[in-house]
Amino acid sequence: MRNNRKIIAIIPARGGSKRIPKKNIIDFLGKPLIAWTIEAAKKSHLFDKIVVSTDSKEIAEVSREYGAEVPFLRDAAADDHSPVSDATLRTVLQLEEQGEFYDDVVQLFAVCPLRTSDDIINSYQDFLSRDVPFSLSCYKFIWMNPWWAVTLDDNNKPDWIFEGEMKRSQDLPELYSPTGAIWIGKVDKLKQEKTFYGDGHIFWEMDWKNAVDIDNYEDLELAKAFKNIIIS
Repeated sequence: MRNNRKIIAIIPARGGSKRIPKKNIIDFLGKPLIAWTIEAAKKSHLFDKIVVSTDSKEIAEVSREYGAEVPFLRDAAADDHSPVSDATLRTVLQLEEQGEFYDDVVQLFAVCPLRTSDDIINSYQDFLSRDVPFSLSCYKFIWMNPWWAVTLDDNNKPDWIFEGEMKRSQDLPELYSPTGAIWIGKVDKLKQEKTFYGDGHIFWEMDWKNAVDIDNYEDLELAKAFKNIIIS
């Protein structure tokens, strides 16, 4: 499965979240949110190293407690505006400065607690089999139809974003959305492109229930509901 490639997992976890304060270590069903990602990465037995990239000493302490390495605190890309890819690439470069080199990097968002070790394994196997530079996880829209999306003015008058309101749902093409659950890239290509959305990137579809990406409290409640269903 590995083809003798050295693989690193990098879990970006900035400390300054605003919509949910301390989001990356908020309690999620009895464990810090980031712990679920660390444990899934460990259970996959895929990685030579699992690193958390953070600017927070508190997040670093929690991450080490659950088995990840935090060899240094983030020295760049810790603001609201920097792409997460910047932080991951900076981590790769810092490790190279220390003499550690990897062939592939798998970026796992700490805010995707329902992604499983099997998801990680299956995504990486697909990445290898296709021999692509980048693979990003996505999910298919299920119970909502983005083709029917509207904006509302002050009088609740709709403005249709697309032209889907003129068609039945079964007559419209299926739509997919990226999720931060599993992003994979060849290190040399990431250094060249400086983004996982670089030339030649593809999407890998995962189960929509495992793909929840927590940005706000509504997402948090949704993830808890899905997890409770899975447990029961």
